[in-house]
Amino acid sequence: MKLATLKTGTRDGQLVLVSRDLTRCLPVPDIAMTLQYALDHWTECAPRLQEAYTRLNTSAAKEGVGQPFDPERCHSPLPRAYQWADGSAYLNHVELVRRARHSEVPASFWTDPLMYQGGSDSFIGPRDAIVADTEDWGIDLEAEVAVITADVPMGATPDESTAAIRLIMLVNDVSLRGLIPGELAKGFGFFQSKPASAFSPVAVTPDELGEAWQDSKVHLPILVELNNKPFGRPNAGQDMTFNFGQLVAHAARTRHLAAGTIIGSGTVSNKQGNLHGSSIENGGVGYCCIAEVRMYETIEGGQPTTSFMRFGDKVKIEMHDAAGNNIFGTIQQTVRQRQKA
Repeated sequence: MKLATLKTGTRDGQLVLVSRDLTRCLPVPDIAMTLQYALDHWTECAPRLQEAYTRLNTSAAKEGVGQPFDPERCHSPLPRAYQWADGSAYLNHVELVRRARHSEVPASFWTDPLMYQGGSDSFIGPRDAIVADTEDWGIDLEAEVAVITADVPMGATPDESTAAIRLIMLVNDVSLRGLIPGELAKGFGFFQSKPASAFSPVAVTPDELGEAWQDSKVHLPILVELNNKPFGRPNAGQDMTFNFGQLVAHAARTRHLAAGTIIGSGTVSNKQGNLHGSSIENGGVGYCCIAEVRMYETIEGGQPTTSFMRFGDKVKIEMHDAAGNNIFGTIQQTVRQRQKA
């Protein structure tokens, strides 16, 4: 199934089913008004949602079922969530950060996932602006994959955690790089440096990915454009040291996870050669964040030369199946300066 949430003026919006080709949607108030309700009552709601989804896909064109689907009206699938925890499953990204600082990756990083707890009380929509007060904050995109879980008991195994994954989506987990060093120096983690995240218009059940969903990973390229130019296309299934089952199990080691918990993969990153061979224009797979470009530049030239995002910059994130069809819809955002009263 493919599900989205339309903005209605209420905090949690209205749940709709979205046709597989992303052209039509169907409100299902008789089943669930919100995605959180559906997740809380999944055993009851899922079969009815699946029946309506089948009807939408088989009858929409000839019978006018539903209404046109407009991503501009979308909130993130969960406009707010009980929990949002983001991992750092691609150790290539971590290695680059460490190399730029002339330090080694601790051995424990290969067996114990990195994870931080982000703000989940208010996400922004996939077409909403990235708002900041100043470019000095070091505004950076981070293209990732994320999953939404059912209830996960404390101490769940990776296999049990994989079975608890209900939905998959994409996320732009914006980072304010200029604020991160000061926060980490306090020894207490991220807070101001991690503003509201934006998720893809559509969240999908794992079966929608077919063979691309294997080993609790999404084996497809994530496509990133920056200012209308190709910026990254690394494969989300490659070089992922910890799969989603392991990430969810890590989050559940000491606590129960409530239905609607979101777990992110961290910035998707593939191992590649050097700066001059890693960009798309030079035959590489490119990047999912600007910081990674700057890491290569620092390693090879002693200092970064690429700037972080400026006001007016545009970022686009999406993922296509093997036939070239857009799976999750498109995150499409512009960086704007906050208008102060």
